[in-house]
Amino acid sequence: MADPATPRRRFWGWGWEGAGPSPEQQEGIRGAMASRFPGAALELVPEPRIDDVTLPAPRVEPPDVLRALCSEDPLERAGHTYGKSYRDSVRGVRRDFASPPDQVAYPQNENDVRAVLDWCGDQRIAAIPYGGGSSVVGGVETAVEGDYRGVVSIDLSRLDRVLEIDRTSRAARIEAGIYGPALEDALRPHGLTLRHFPQSFEFSTLGGWIATRSGGHYATLYTHIDDFVESLRVVTPQGTLESRRLPGSGAGPSPDRLFVGSEGSLGIITEAWMRLQDRPTFRTSTSVRFVGDDGFLRGADAVRALSQSGLAPANCRLLDPGEAQTSGAGDGRTTILVLGFESADHSLDAWMERALELCRDAGGEVPEGAGRTQQSSGGSGEGGAQREGAAGAWRRAFLQAPYLRDVLVRMSVICETFETAITWDRFPDFHASVTAAVEDALARVCGAGTLQCRFTHAYPDGAAPYYSVMAPGRKGSELEQWAEIKAAASEALIAHGGTITHHHSVGRDHRPWYDRQRPDLFARALAAAKHELDPAGVMNPGVVLDAAPTGD
Repeated sequence: MADPATPRRRFWGWGWEGAGPSPEQQEGIRGAMASRFPGAALELVPEPRIDDVTLPAPRVEPPDVLRALCSEDPLERAGHTYGKSYRDSVRGVRRDFASPPDQVAYPQNENDVRAVLDWCGDQRIAAIPYGGGSSVVGGVETAVEGDYRGVVSIDLSRLDRVLEIDRTSRAARIEAGIYGPALEDALRPHGLTLRHFPQSFEFSTLGGWIATRSGGHYATLYTHIDDFVESLRVVTPQGTLESRRLPGSGAGPSPDRLFVGSEGSLGIITEAWMRLQDRPTFRTSTSVRFVGDDGFLRGADAVRALSQSGLAPANCRLLDPGEAQTSGAGDGRTTILVLGFESADHSLDAWMERALELCRDAGGEVPEGAGRTQQSSGGSGEGGAQREGAAGAWRRAFLQAPYLRDVLVRMSVICETFETAITWDRFPDFHASVTAAVEDALARVCGAGTLQCRFTHAYPDGAAPYYSVMAPGRKGSELEQWAEIKAAASEALIAHGGTITHHHSVGRDHRPWYDRQRPDLFARALAAAKHELDPAGVMNPGVVLDAAPTGD
């Protein structure tokens, strides 16, 4: 019996039960939506309870040797049915859990992982690796196509230790099931940090970050988890492999790169040696305003100059007027650039001074006295020292956004995000084309809606624009409306030269466009690798690759 005093994750949506906006705040949100979308019904339906949910009986039973590792508990099965996308929350609010996992397996160690995969392979059971379940693209969904006898969700949360720390090399050997806060807590006494903080940080794991090529806090330089992987240990249906731990190597194609981003389709990452950093103690941050109809494009010019300067700001996020207003960082007329630097070694005044010169050159308005370095005894948590002003307002809104999304789902508001990357030379035309395509879809499908954009990451050769959509839905038709808008956005991204995803991964939702983005010959080579590693085709079928092996 679960301890009632222990916090429990929502089985249908984001975060902890009881967390998020209060009932009074939810009514305030409904009032804001009524002002934005006059005439929308906006009925706020109750949160689902597990007693409201009917699950089909399990189709498979574990063998006796695995029975102690597996659970048929309704709450566990429901909670492992979906990830945390808009579409997942809609189905959760509708109490639709028609295709839950038949079993949820909790391996305690690597031998247990092998045993569960052996069972799945022998019995033709789909095996879905599960980290924190924060996928927003259908990456952990257990409704799979194919002639599988059942589905097992393999929850890695018991593999949650930092096993070894090499302080000299600034690296650590870490089990894949550890959650972000626990990982940082283990590294903090050593003055170290992985310094990888995706929005899902509290509810995601190291293995999940690696398997999905997660994007983290750094807006420039170290943007993806790839940058921190030193070596991997992976259990596949055909055996276990471990790459050599090295700072770098030119010895042929990298085995790590095969599994980074494979989304559990080739095997299960159980351990990784990760490159670490000293915890930042010097910080400086500010916000820069770009006023006028061309403010967003002038802000983009500033971000390009910053990314090509070699200054490597830790935070360099450009918010269009709508995005800035929604987060409380702006007035709805002004583009805001949230800019910050961090270091464990030195004061940052010279870096910020030069960065602000570049922003002024692009027409940015810099507040008086901006950007003085602050020093602390050591960073703590995802954001370090408390950020004030526009930067602090944006960060607070950023971390609360998933809770807000679930409230909007309950009142049939369609809220979706999509992110991409494009080179600087193509960005202005790309942004105009994507905006036009999505706004047309919103008007056609919903009759109204808003589209906002921010930059999450920036590179010397391009940026990663992140778009947010909000529109009034029709109760009972939200998923069909979502699918039309999602398709319009995805078609625009691919048609105009962007990537279907910069850091949300492929999952099942992005498969049609990912298949068009990747070269056909590479797809066949990847399918052949899957057939070698997973000949029965049981590993997360339908994610990245087809459900059945195609490399015969």
